[in-house]
Amino acid sequence: MAEENRAAVEFHDVTYRLNDRPLVSHLTFHVRRGEILVLLGRSGSGKTTTLKLINRLLAPTEGEVRVEGTATVDWDPIRLRRRIGYVIQEVGLFPHFTVERNVGLVPTLEGWEPERVRDRVHRLLRLVGLPPEQFAHRYPHELSGGQRQRVGVARALAADPPLLLMDEPFGALDPLTRVEMQREFHEWQQRLGKTVVFVTHDIQEALFLASRIGLMDEGRLVELGTPTEFLRSSRPEARAFIQCLRAVPSDDRLSEEKLS
Repeated sequence: MAEENRAAVEFHDVTYRLNDRPLVSHLTFHVRRGEILVLLGRSGSGKTTTLKLINRLLAPTEGEVRVEGTATVDWDPIRLRRRIGYVIQEVGLFPHFTVERNVGLVPTLEGWEPERVRDRVHRLLRLVGLPPEQFAHRYPHELSGGQRQRVGVARALAADPPLLLMDEPFGALDPLTRVEMQREFHEWQQRLGKTVVFVTHDIQEALFLASRIGLMDEGRLVELGTPTEFLRSSRPEARAFIQCLRAVPSDDRLSEEKLS
């Protein structure tokens, strides 16, 4: 089977313009099922615009984006978004909903039976390290930043979507909590096997999490490859990010071999 036939997401020569200014230009790539594709780039490079083109918050000015083989403009937008988990830096929990109600929102809207929703919510809270007997009935203001982010991840997974979009989800956390969340997310992904498109401007985060890294620069995808391939790139923008590495983390996914 051809690689593209296994793609969860496909971009075919996609350009998006706002007021005649291109925010992304001529994007052509695909996201493999079950991989974590990390979009790396400076602020304003087009990373978030690319995510929004996947869940049809934006529609291409030119070209075509396909999810599960169907163009996004041919999907009912509500059905499309309910098949995509979306996690953002600010989390966006409803402050007047309990943790349990926040996480169970999409399954409830999908018409799941209450007992099934409750079982799913409690299973996910355990997965993200928030025992339901302690956290299910709390409200967002009663949680730490890291706990709210965990709830956000659980909510994105609640209806068991095949695709997750994550827009700098750990960027607002303190450094220790951020590393903890990165490691735990990596473990969850290995267990769940979701397809993930993950936006960051943090090179260490990209190298740790990614199956492949897509480097964006001024609205274009200028590099796409494995972390090892990225570290060997001679492209100036890639070298600029690589120079930001202060040390090699001890995790064996970032071993000295990757830098050789």
